[in-house]
Amino acid sequence: MIDELRNMLNHPSDLYFDTLDNGYMQMEICYFPILCDQSLLKNGLLVPFSYNFEPDEFERMIHANPMFTPAGPPDTWAGDVLRGTVLFMLEDQVYRFNIQRKFHDKPGMVQLEIALQGSQVALTEDLDMNISLVRLRFNSPTLCVEQHTIGAISRTRITVLYDTNLVNRDVLSLLHQRLANVQIKLLQASGQLVQMLSGRRHRFFPIILQTERPDRIAAMLERGKVVLLQDGSRFGLILPVRIFDFMHAMDDDFESYWMSKLLVVLRYLGMLLTITLPALYIAIVSYNPEVLRVQLTLSIAGSRVVVPYPSFIEVFIMLFMIEALNEASLRLPRFIGSTATTVGGLILGQAIQQAGLVSSIMIIVTSVVAISNFVIPNNGFGYSIRFVKYIFVLITIYFGLLGLVVAFFALVVYWCNIRSFGQPYLALYIPKLEATMHHKNKEDT
Repeated sequence: MIDELRNMLNHPSDLYFDTLDNGYMQMEICYFPILCDQSLLKNGLLVPFSYNFEPDEFERMIHANPMFTPAGPPDTWAGDVLRGTVLFMLEDQVYRFNIQRKFHDKPGMVQLEIALQGSQVALTEDLDMNISLVRLRFNSPTLCVEQHTIGAISRTRITVLYDTNLVNRDVLSLLHQRLANVQIKLLQASGQLVQMLSGRRHRFFPIILQTERPDRIAAMLERGKVVLLQDGSRFGLILPVRIFDFMHAMDDDFESYWMSKLLVVLRYLGMLLTITLPALYIAIVSYNPEVLRVQLTLSIAGSRVVVPYPSFIEVFIMLFMIEALNEASLRLPRFIGSTATTVGGLILGQAIQQAGLVSSIMIIVTSVVAISNFVIPNNGFGYSIRFVKYIFVLITIYFGLLGLVVAFFALVVYWCNIRSFGQPYLALYIPKLEATMHHKNKEDT
């Protein structure tokens, strides 16, 4: 076994192999020390082999422990060892001892989806721990856990979770088809899986929700959703989703009814301002100043007296600076990122207005757009909203306020046309027991 395994792995220097003898039987063992838990290996295999001199009793111990399983054909041995499995051979029978080294022994803390109330525990990069975090919150016997492996090189473990009594079987069948068609060599992040499962690559809006919160996953499972967890990624994938799922925050479940509804309305208002406000500024200044009161129109015109170029150039300059500051805040070190971008934005905004490159009204518009985009709870959906506003700006440059209205109508039609694994993206209301009734009707027929 040792010679065959070393040949398959091209004789790596970090591979440990040896032939052990306790006086009654011999055992060939082979593993990568950096990938295995040494304490489990010592207490679970080496010590019993060294001090248990009854071959029959030792074999009974192996068969009684679920961590010991018979190994597959020789062509699978290399993949097993590379995943942190110990291979050992007794009397011409090769066994697997799955003791992969765990680098995360406790849950992480929420970093992106901050909630004032509720749990502050986040998913980790350890798949087994993530499953346990979900089971602690969704402790139901109907929770089904399916294991898949994706990636010709990475052999990444993927887990599909759903409630068998609530899941929509059509969605589940479509997900299995797309998982079977995934062709990738190296799967490292959940974002790669999102792109491959979404079908079309050039979508403006995501149809799969990424989350780092196990309590959100439990809430979505209770609504009949399907959840995917990936080994090596601290984000879970939820499907199918509607646009309203992206605008939902966990605090909405913990606040009072009217307060949570007020916050939801605030988010939708912020999304509307982010999409339309820069284009609306161009339309009013360049094409339709009669929309506003005369005093406000004269105030805007007075602030633009010193600006030497059209309004759309002014908008592009400020939007570019906002996007650059957002990107800089992500790339700078965490301790200085927020401070540097805040100070830089204040100084830059004041200097560019005093230099006469943009109007003071444009500074206000840019600030409102930047703040409004931050109220969107989901980052992926927020990126899509940031992109769509540039399409509105380009259309408004040529068609004015009429183009803005038509573009917004086209956006709503586009949302109505999107399907998330066969489910409508802009459905205003989906009954909670729809999946259950669908499943029962299928069984009756």
